[in-house]
Amino acid sequence: MTDLPYRPNVAAIIFNPKGKIFIALRHDLAKEGIWSFPQGGIDANENPSEAIKRELAEEIGTDQIEILEEYPEWLSYDFPPDVLLNPLKGKYKGQTQKWFAVRFTGKDEDIDLDNHVEKEFDEWKWIDITELKTIKTGYKYDIYMKISDHFKKYTHI
Repeated sequence: MTDLPYRPNVAAIIFNPKGKIFIALRHDLAKEGIWSFPQGGIDANENPSEAIKRELAEEIGTDQIEILEEYPEWLSYDFPPDVLLNPLKGKYKGQTQKWFAVRFTGKDEDIDLDNHVEKEFDEWKWIDITELKTIKTGYKYDIYMKISDHFKKYTHI
């Protein structure tokens, strides 16, 4: 399994005008209470900034966003063994992600979790970035802490 590649992926921390961040309850892990930031794969012939705009439109149903910053490095994580057994994820040992800080420029009503063909999230909320460490995020916790520390400057915009 260690010879498997990492899947190229994009992810975003979305900031509202009050400096709160968007987090959503994962549809596939709702019973476990796992919350997540929007993320998704990069399509062929697509650059990371195009991919994050498409992913946000698909997963949260709105394009009312503005990219504030692109994290300078790719961050990678390995899937835990139970995820590797998933037939779709069994092609990759994990994901390598390009992260973005994004400002939400719309209204809360613009967010539509039922927009995507494959439902990603069951519910969502705005939280203070300091609350993130208390939210159940599963195996992505370490990356979430690193990226939220880097982007916390946007809580004051």
